[in-house]
Amino acid sequence: MDSTALLLMGGGSRAAYQAGVLRGIARLARECAPDAVGSPFDVICGTSAGAINGVGLARGAQDFLQATEALVQLWAKLHADRVYRTDVGRVGASGARWLTALAFGWMTGRTPRALFDNTPLRELLLEQHDAQQLQAAFDAGALRALAVTALSYTTGRHVTFYQSPHVVLPWRRSQRIAVTDTIGVPHLLASSSIPFLFPAEPVQLEGNDEWFGDGTMRQMSPLSPAIHLGASRILVVGAASRQQPGWYDTVPASGYPSLAQVAGQALASVFLDGLSADIERLQHVNAMVSRNPEIADARDGWRKIEVLVMSPSERIELIAARHVQRLPGTVRALLRPLGGTEARGAAFASYLLFEPEFTRELIDLGERDALARRDELAAFLYGVVPDTMAA
Repeated sequence: MDSTALLLMGGGSRAAYQAGVLRGIARLARECAPDAVGSPFDVICGTSAGAINGVGLARGAQDFLQATEALVQLWAKLHADRVYRTDVGRVGASGARWLTALAFGWMTGRTPRALFDNTPLRELLLEQHDAQQLQAAFDAGALRALAVTALSYTTGRHVTFYQSPHVVLPWRRSQRIAVTDTIGVPHLLASSSIPFLFPAEPVQLEGNDEWFGDGTMRQMSPLSPAIHLGASRILVVGAASRQQPGWYDTVPASGYPSLAQVAGQALASVFLDGLSADIERLQHVNAMVSRNPEIADARDGWRKIEVLVMSPSERIELIAARHVQRLPGTVRALLRPLGGTEARGAAFASYLLFEPEFTRELIDLGERDALARRDELAAFLYGVVPDTMAA
């Protein structure tokens, strides 16, 4: 069966970029398949904030245009206080707990759970998620499978929770397992809990409660869920800028790196490195199958799989640097001692910049990037090249 998967990879507030790419694809769909209403993706996989976008798109799989526009509107109007607590009392208490833990933790034996309280995100997801609408997409045949991936702090295993009306056998690999489940808000919170920034989320697994964090951590095989769920093509939409020639040729010396600068680089490696390596492995498999077609066996995963990657064409940290002052004052006060409000610390702040001015710029960038590659996307998703399309 010919199956097209969408893989959305996290990035905190950077994931607004994905909404823009999807809006661009929706415009493309009207050109290439004007009679089609449903989503061009029958398998949707998400990690971190990409899981939230993925489940939102899956719920609306029967009307792709409407679903993408709903995502765009959500991101375009989002404020930080809808994702994490920004009030003086909560942020001040968090800062005090971290300071106490660093200075006197050996005396108190108590450690803070996270820098921010993401209770508002839980409330937002509870408002947005509609299990019946998701099931309706499955029942209508608009969706074949949905997967959300998270890392278990309890066991160190990478866990993919998947939902499908079709028979899909769970898979187990070294430190990677998949389990069938009904995807809900706990899975989304677990997958999007960026380490240190947001608290771990408990999810029941094999009869026990395990604590989970952001699915991009230690994710060495991000393409694996889509492959196991039967995809023959995978469109990957990331939220991390992939280095372009000349980007860092004129970076001025900035002295000793701030804590925010170090943290930003650490998060960048979490959100990018696993994908690059996995794509290289898949390319090797594709080359082997092309040279030896007799070994192709869809049942065992030995098949040629096309992959197309969309990622920001501009450096998101530079965009974030223009908007970092849009963060609530309490958050800026918390980040300032870490260097998080300086230009060189903007990469770290970019994961927390849930403010319309920033997210709208990322949405616009995502749409421009999609339309700039419309011929490539049209051939990949629809097997055609549009004659004309307004950019």
